Amino acid sequence: MGARLPLTPQGHGEVRYVGATLIDGTGAAPIRDSEVEVHDDRITYAGPRRDAASDVRTVDLSGSILMPGFVDAHVHLAMVPGSSEEQRAWFPEEAAFAVAEQLRATVDAGVTTARDLDGLTPGYRNAIERGSIIGPRLHLAIAMLSPTGGHADPVMPNGSLPAWAVRLGMPTPGVVDTAEDVIRTVRALLRTGADAIKVCTSGGVGSPTDEPEDAGLPEEHVRLITEILGGRGDKPVTSHALTDAGVRTAVLGGVASIEHGYDLSDETIALMVERGTVLVPTLSTLMRTLPPSAPPSRVEERAILQRRGLDSVRRAIAAGVRVALGTDAGVHPHGRNLRELAWLVEAGLSPLEAIRAGTLEGARLLGLDENLGSIEPGKLADLVVSSCDPLTEIERMVEPGSIRMVVQSGRMLVDLDRRAD
Repeated sequence: MGARLPLTPQGHGEVRYVGATLIDGTGAAPIRDSEVEVHDDRITYAGPRRDAASDVRTVDLSGSILMPGFVDAHVHLAMVPGSSEEQRAWFPEEAAFAVAEQLRATVDAGVTTARDLDGLTPGYRNAIERGSIIGPRLHLAIAMLSPTGGHADPVMPNGSLPAWAVRLGMPTPGVVDTAEDVIRTVRALLRTGADAIKVCTSGGVGSPTDEPEDAGLPEEHVRLITEILGGRGDKPVTSHALTDAGVRTAVLGGVASIEHGYDLSDETIALMVERGTVLVPTLSTLMRTLPPSAPPSRVEERAILQRRGLDSVRRAIAAGVRVALGTDAGVHPHGRNLRELAWLVEAGLSPLEAIRAGTLEGARLLGLDENLGSIEPGKLADLVVSSCDPLTEIERMVEPGSIRMVVQSGRMLVDLDRRAD
């Protein structure tokens, strides 16, 4: 059984995209003056431009860069602008429309597939599948798992209202303390429609009652979850882990990927290489600038964490740990997902490798690489056209207007230039 591809194929006829420099997502050398032919929702040709076919609609992309649709493997689309107090007073419809704005902003940024790792119910995924709203193809964890008082537990010490917004319609927090809790919660998430299971093997930033250095789920609970799933590649387990101990617990428990990983020892990095564990470093969130009102002590703490975290990711990349792009969007602003590409280059990837991390590696992590992640015949036509060259100016990929066109399963979602012949 393959991983879920929650978009209904739609017929759009034949289209030729010609003239662009093609970066296909595999890491292969770019192809100048390329052609990509699409029939309905699938790619039928990708390579050098061929002789014109008079009966096929042609889109001239000369002077542009053509890439696969990007995959953001770590987003929180339920985290929308506005105070917690304001959001608790919303009607469910207000919350749904606020999320829909972030879905649209994510697609406009060039992300055609996203993995939401806490906060969305499958209703949003289903609405995108039906075509009711525009958004990235979604894989959902629904809720993350931690012990009572851990990163997934929003309750304040006095038992008062949650520390952050828990609006009507949001999933129940995944608080588990025993093996029985773990089994019941994981099975309930799978019944609800989870595409992945997210665990917390360390504490987190912003939690009301724990710190990043605190322990999360123990190794035996992580292993229990991977055993429940039976090694199914279409239901991967990923772990929020900020500390080396948290990462090691998760890797030994059998997770497919690590989210963050800002304090890795060389021994744990070697273990990740040995096990094939993917790192999703979310550097956009780690490296974000604090507001001017932040006290100097907090600014210094943040600077220390940034230096340590970037060094950790650099050493992991140098050692050969596989990397997939993830931003923690929601903490990091929505719609600025491709800022992560430049941070991955800062951490040691080449621009071509960073693009691969944001396309084919992300699709592999989600179990979608048979259909997505690269521009190759037979795959779904998820395409992104950029006005800037990521091989020489990758930091500009996040600028407004740099993404000129977005195609998802053959359907044009963004066309800023309207250059169809």
